Amino acid sequence: MIGEPEIDGDWHTASGPEGTAEGAAEALPGAPGPGRVRRGRPPWLWALGGVLAASAVWAGTLAVQDRVPDVPRLGYRHSPDLCKEFELKTVAQTAGRGFEGGRSGEGVHLAQDWAYCTISTPYQDGTMMYGAELLVELHKKGDPAPDFATGPGTAPENRLDLDERQEVQGLGDRAVLDRQYAHDGTRLMVLDGGAVFTLTMQWFQVREAAAVDGNIPPATIDENAMHAAMIEDMRALMAKLKR
Repeated sequence: MIGEPEIDGDWHTASGPEGTAEGAAEALPGAPGPGRVRRGRPPWLWALGGVLAASAVWAGTLAVQDRVPDVPRLGYRHSPDLCKEFELKTVAQTAGRGFEGGRSGEGVHLAQDWAYCTISTPYQDGTMMYGAELLVELHKKGDPAPDFATGPGTAPENRLDLDERQEVQGLGDRAVLDRQYAHDGTRLMVLDGGAVFTLTMQWFQVREAAAVDGNIPPATIDENAMHAAMIEDMRALMAKLKR
């Protein structure tokens, strides 16, 4: 039979008249000639070919991965009007002052989306005035973790005392509170995947009338309570922007 030698790896042909097995073999392109023996490829060659093919595919995959930067996890949405999302309820209760107004800005780019909001308490002579700045950065390509919270910012008067830095537990992947930042202020930064949230609070007392009659004593605040309020309002904002 013709099929049996093919399975066994041997294909023998014998001389014979045209139309026999010999004639059929000669009619096939590349078929062995009369009296020649065709043997199948050893099984280990097939296995070796499969290994080489798999290795080539794996090498190509690694080469593609080397060209594509790490894409960070993004579990938050971009807000073009961050002041509509930003509520300082706990901070307002702690300060005893309400916030009003606000100014928003935003940008959308291939590598990063960002939005900011600045808000403050209304001016009132002899009271403590509060200002807040919020920045939300969504990194869509590069990982922000290596450079997280490494600098004081762009304003030249800002200062950063790492000895005063506190790690905040249970907020994002990592969160830090810089107590001595800018002029009488505190900065809270949160890293969660590819998102970076920065809340900066500053406060100062308006003392124009005090300079005239001296009847207005210096105002004081509970900084620990204010820091705890910042953390709670940040937690609420992150929950609101969660996808």
